[in-house]
Amino acid sequence: MLVLSRQRDETIMIGDDIEITVVDIRGDKIRLGISAPPRIAVHRKEVYEAIKAENARAAGLSASDLTGVDGAVSPGPPRRPAAARLA
Repeated sequence: MLVLSRQRDETIMIGDDIEITVVDIRGDKIRLGISAPPRIAVHRKEVYEAIKAENARAAGLSASDLTGVDGAVSPGPPRRPAAARLA
């Protein structure tokens, strides 16, 4: 793990696209500003862990767990043949 010391308004770069700036320091807490492209998900670790756990739970669902879902979802409009879409 790389450990860096930064003061208020100082920034750390991760690659070319991610900036982490120390916005505020109050006692034993710091506020960070994170600038990253939309393709990069940024979460607090506890939120990230909850997302991972929910994804793992959803991936473990069996077909019987999904009984009744088909009645809860409305079908979309009928699909046109590919030739009609290209015309």
